[in-house]
Amino acid sequence: MKRPLLILLGAVCVLSATAAGAQTTAAVAADTKTADVVRIALILSLMAIVPALLISMTSFVRIIVVLSMIRHAFGMPETPPNQVLISLALFLTAFSMMPTIEAVNGRALQPFLAGELGVQQAVDAGSSPARDFMLRQVRDQDIRTVYEIARKPPPDRAQDVSLVQLVPAFMLNELRVAFRIGFVVLLPFLLIDLVVSSILLALGMIMVPPSTLSLPIKVLMFVLIDGWSLVLQGVLGSFR
Repeated sequence: MKRPLLILLGAVCVLSATAAGAQTTAAVAADTKTADVVRIALILSLMAIVPALLISMTSFVRIIVVLSMIRHAFGMPETPPNQVLISLALFLTAFSMMPTIEAVNGRALQPFLAGELGVQQAVDAGSSPARDFMLRQVRDQDIRTVYEIARKPPPDRAQDVSLVQLVPAFMLNELRVAFRIGFVVLLPFLLIDLVVSSILLALGMIMVPPSTLSLPIKVLMFVLIDGWSLVLQGVLGSFR
């Protein structure tokens, strides 16, 4: 009588252990699946704000503003088309930001995709290279201006500057440098317009639009001096 009872108790224990093990395995699998779903959702959410980050925290602003000013200097607001300028600006941004991109990928993106870092850790690790790049470009005056607008005291060290204040200060600096480069680019084209207008006025050809003659001269001059290469080298060389 005792032997069947012991066998029955042993079978019950084995079944209980098997059920508990199955529940534990199912729980671990469910947690893993939930973590993967959350990670994918976060990645998709971050992709939605990538355009804003591309514009505000990279060299894109300076490059696209200079390229747009060159187009207006010719007097051709639609040539080259916007798609061409944006594509060129994106590639030049990738060239100038390649060390920063590689640092973000190695420190934050790949460890996050592999599950080695959490969301907050990945954000902190990824923002550090971008912060270093922006701090190399921005002036102390721009940072003080943003803090004065925010009505907050500026920090004693550059490493303590918040991203909320650093990003607009960086964009102010980018606009300032882009307009400075744009002025240097626009000046020769302005001189060509003045010379052509003076010649037409001296010849009494008042009814002839100056742009009709100045545009071919501008294009010829820009091609002869290899203007696109000079401008792009100057823009990329302005980054520290």
